[in-house]
Amino acid sequence: MQQTAPPRNEPLPPAPRNPRPSRHRASDAIVPKVRRSLRLLLVEQSDADEARVRQELDRQGVGFLVERCELTEGFATALRSFGPDVVLVDQPSESRDVKAALRVVQSVHPTTAVILYTDTLDGAMAVSSIRAGAEDIVLKDSSHLLPTAIESALAIRKKLTTLSPRQLEVLRLVAEGHSTRAIGERLGLSVKTIETHRGELMKRLGIHDVVGLVRYAVRVGIVPQVA
Repeated sequence: MQQTAPPRNEPLPPAPRNPRPSRHRASDAIVPKVRRSLRLLLVEQSDADEARVRQELDRQGVGFLVERCELTEGFATALRSFGPDVVLVDQPSESRDVKAALRVVQSVHPTTAVILYTDTLDGAMAVSSIRAGAEDIVLKDSSHLLPTAIESALAIRKKLTTLSPRQLEVLRLVAEGHSTRAIGERLGLSVKTIETHRGELMKRLGIHDVVGLVRYAVRVGIVPQVA
């Protein structure tokens, strides 16, 4: 039987206004944000110290990874391989030198914050450590202050982590007082390239002059304070 074709000019039914999207489309799925765990390097710290640190961070619900090493052996390697956000180092003794540790951090992994985590506080050494670039000092019997100290250290360095290794190097050299031409000669780059790097790191840090760059570099421990 031959079927009758519909009229050629019959209008199509109107599309519904504001159609609701399917509630089960994959594109509508809510994807949770993944936050990288805090990386914490304990230097010259005991088993009891590590347990105390873990307890305080667990209490605050902080996700973290912990490694331990000695200052005289494996410290630079741990900085390179583990890439810690924060280093906790004990107060200096005959076998350890916080200022030496800070120099290694400034050279190998300058975005890392160094916090002196110690049993006792020597006033002169505290001043010396802060001037050398330590972020903070927390006594072990006040370990409940540690999460706040860590949070503050990470916050001030948040923009620092957006810089490339070359920009970090330029920032350090600018803060050390080198001229644009001298930085270019040291890095084997043109003056224009150094100016471009400096302008980009200013943009990323939200800083608008060289004085501000120096102040920030000192604040985050990339260069030590002048005594």
